[in-house]
Amino acid sequence: MSRIYDWFRDRFDLDAVAAFAKKKEVPLYRGTFLYYLGGICLFLFGLQVLTGILLLLYYQPGENTAYESMKTIISRVEFGWLIRDIHGWSANLLIFFAFLHMFSVFFGRAYRKPRELTWMTGFILLALAMGFGFTGYLLPWNELAYFATRVGTNIPGSVPVVGGALLKLLRAGDEVTGATLTRFYGIHVSVLPALFAGVLGLHLLLIQVLGMSVPPSQERLPPEERRSIRFFPNFFLRDVMVWLVILNVIAVLAVFFPWELGAKADPLAPAPAGIRPEWYFMFTFQTLKLLPAHILGVEGEVLGILGFGLGGLIWFCIPFIDRWEGSHKVSRAINVFGVVVVVYMIVMTIWGYLA
Repeated sequence: MSRIYDWFRDRFDLDAVAAFAKKKEVPLYRGTFLYYLGGICLFLFGLQVLTGILLLLYYQPGENTAYESMKTIISRVEFGWLIRDIHGWSANLLIFFAFLHMFSVFFGRAYRKPRELTWMTGFILLALAMGFGFTGYLLPWNELAYFATRVGTNIPGSVPVVGGALLKLLRAGDEVTGATLTRFYGIHVSVLPALFAGVLGLHLLLIQVLGMSVPPSQERLPPEERRSIRFFPNFFLRDVMVWLVILNVIAVLAVFFPWELGAKADPLAPAPAGIRPEWYFMFTFQTLKLLPAHILGVEGEVLGILGFGLGGLIWFCIPFIDRWEGSHKVSRAINVFGVVVVVYMIVMTIWGYLA
């Protein structure tokens, strides 16, 4: 191994790379476990890529082939059912842990100078992960996915001025058809992975260059009282152990709670009762459903969409709103705003499933 390392070192200056990797340190305090969330998201994305490539070997996009190829993967391909279920569960867990990671960064105020771009790229990664979920949901071409996609694409279609163009862009026409399936497939396997990989690379580079953030309570400690460990190899090995635990959890979920394929989509059939989006879109869906038809002469759904767009923009720009050190009144107000957002999302999601 040493001879192999020496061979590469003579050609690629591996000592500089190793020194760069060892530069990163992880603070040690009661909230250190929160630093595992980013690594979990990275691991789940890698699992998505691996299982997605395996599914691509047998999946055939098309109105007359998608559902049949999924049945073949589940029933005839060796361990195909397991790969498909791991892909589905890891996708949902990726979004779940991405939300946890985002809120831990928010309440730890890790978005402050000089880490504004780190926060912004992380926000974009969460949006792209949700895009993966939305586009991948239609690919089995089953009844539930078909009608849920029709409902989901109606929401951007309600945006003022550009709604009609967005609807046609997403659906590749006026209705959800085989062309929509092909478009979603292309976005899911080529456009989104390319965007995600690029933004992820920038996000990881920013973390490596700027280092790990600590909450204000730890920053106020004198230097001699601050504790930390090197990320590589100390914290990285702990990261790997957490990944193994997550992998075992996914395996258990895949075996005991498999994803049902359901019936094939029939555009001419009536929509089944209880159509609802995936859990990470439920709070928006439930909000829009509760809004009255018109508010002050404007369609309630349009106002709701504009409200969510404004809220997302404010969340994206949080680093430029909270620019004060210490316990400033603006920072306290932003913390309250964050608590309200979390409680609202949880309540509306549960309400959506119970309604």
